[in-house]
Amino acid sequence: MTENDQNKQPMISVKDLWKAYGKHQVLKGLNLEVFEGETVVILGRSGVGKSVLLRQIIGIESPDKGSISISGQPITNMSRKEKMEARKSIGMLFQGSALFDSMNIGENIAFYLRQHENKLKEEVVSNRVKEALEMVGLEGIQKKMPSELSGGMRKRAALARLVIYRPQIVLYDEPTTGLDPITAMQINELINKTKAGLKATSIVVTHDIRSAVEVGDKLAFHDNGIITHIAKPKDFFAIDDPQLQSFFNNAVLNINIREAKKQEPS
Repeated sequence: MTENDQNKQPMISVKDLWKAYGKHQVLKGLNLEVFEGETVVILGRSGVGKSVLLRQIIGIESPDKGSISISGQPITNMSRKEKMEARKSIGMLFQGSALFDSMNIGENIAFYLRQHENKLKEEVVSNRVKEALEMVGLEGIQKKMPSELSGGMRKRAALARLVIYRPQIVLYDEPTTGLDPITAMQINELINKTKAGLKATSIVVTHDIRSAVEVGDKLAFHDNGIITHIAKPKDFFAIDDPQLQSFFNNAVLNINIREAKKQEPS
């Protein structure tokens, strides 16, 4: 927590969170605070439980122990109906985009409005879909099916489906994984644009350091089931911790290898 945060109430508060799958303990007393309007990027190696934390916050899964509060309201022990209501303020961009294959893009994006705001006139829904697509640079693709889009376009369409209902909190699960550098940069720009447009509080889970620096107000390191460090980017990279430095070094090595392969003659 920075000095400026000491007198604020966090928008998202995670306290002593534990989660196991069988004998595999994934979260081990994790603590995290995210304040209104900021973007916290959680870095860490694959398989340490970064995505598990997002599923706990959005309420898809429940912790074994610990608590989660949104805007000061504890949600961990809510009933299913209460969680559904609380979840309306939270949007999540899933790693695989999670578009419905049987629906065209317009239907995918309008899905939430038709489920939860069914009193809206069709003309209003259509205009909201159009605006959301324009926001992510995908004008005029309402009739296309998800299978007709590239990976980057599917991510954008999924982001349009998310922003159409204007959530206060946005969670991103590996938003740039599997994308080429140019498309990844475009997704980073859209994350920043979404934050500005919605004035949203965001958590981004990634192992992509470049993406983290582009979008993060604060960076956090998830290691061995807990958040070991959290700081503003300029301070984060100065932290003297062998585990963190090892992660940095491996990430930079992987970036260099990928870039070298792209330059090899075919």
